[in-house]
Amino acid sequence: MNFGVRQGSVLPPLLFNIYLDDIARINDCTKRKFILVYADDILLIAQSVSELEILSRACEKELLFLDMAINAKKSCCLRIGPRCNVDSANILTHDGCSLRWVAELRYLGVFIARARTFRCSLNYVKRSFFGVVNGLFLKLLNLASETVILELVRSKCMPILLYSLESCEVASEMSNADLRSLDFTFNRLFMKLFKTKSIDVVKACQSFTGSEVPSCFFTEENR
Repeated sequence: MNFGVRQGSVLPPLLFNIYLDDIARINDCTKRKFILVYADDILLIAQSVSELEILSRACEKELLFLDMAINAKKSCCLRIGPRCNVDSANILTHDGCSLRWVAELRYLGVFIARARTFRCSLNYVKRSFFGVVNGLFLKLLNLASETVILELVRSKCMPILLYSLESCEVASEMSNADLRSLDFTFNRLFMKLFKTKSIDVVKACQSFTGSEVPSCFFTEENR
């Protein structure tokens, strides 16, 4: 190889998008088959398993033409709809590798769950939120005031808990149970910070500090 670009520079992402642009052109909107490409993360969407296999073969053919290949170990399939729990036939790559069917998959940091309707799994974001909060408390709980800690939580931790929920328009699909789960996670933070188990005390502290539970971001007006 006689020419190249430095890793981490501005030019590589642009050149890579140009390199993979032909894959995005495979989209067939008339038959409701779509290919979403973000760098090397490719998401294939189809109405049936057979159409998904056709789309996968077309995408794989284009990748082979570009001297690239699908990594079967990092690829998986997920089903959404009334028949989400029905066993599906395996989709094979050109070299005979089988793409596994999973209960949830991660795409661009968003965990999409297998369900009758489109929904995201919140378990990972809640674990990540608690991990960052606990690390923050470990360093600052006995050194900084509650106001300082809350400001750090707003700037560093809340984006983790609310990541992608608005950009993916998941708010309109979120159940009340999911919203209560997010609120409970946020309330646990206040219980630990103000050393209380009373939800009334927690709500009073949130009111005095101007802190809103996550469900307030997804009111009926915002959906």
